Amino acid sequence: MTSTNNRPVVDPGTEFGAHVAERLRGETIGWLTTVGPSGTPQPNPVWFLWRGGEFLVFSQANQAKLRNIARNPRIALHLNSSEQGGEVAVLTGTARIDDGGPTPEEIADYSEKYAQGFVSIGMAPEKFYATYSTLIRITPDRLRGF
Repeated sequence: MTSTNNRPVVDPGTEFGAHVAERLRGETIGWLTTVGPSGTPQPNPVWFLWRGGEFLVFSQANQAKLRNIARNPRIALHLNSSEQGGEVAVLTGTARIDDGGPTPEEIADYSEKYAQGFVSIGMAPEKFYATYSTLIRITPDRLRGF
């Protein structure tokens, strides 16, 4: 996805953008923050796939984050910082529930990224996708950090 100046939000042509792109490929946990009914931010750790300028996040049905997105699609997704408080990367954007589901290529990419994760939670990929059956697509429009 592009920012308002027609450059990618995560611009690999910049030192910071290239570093964030590398982290998005390798890191397994991001923090998805939605806004609850009271207006309170609701951060949740999520697995994610960065693909084609958007994030794919799978969720169990009937989760508060899905209701929050339906009410207010504006979100933030950030990566963990370093222990010293560096390596900050916060993306803001819009989330939507994709009732059409993922493509076979997206499933393959997600499954490759989280092969060890499936083992660590004791779930075969098929069971994971049946349990976490709701696909959230996040289109970022801004990246900030250092």
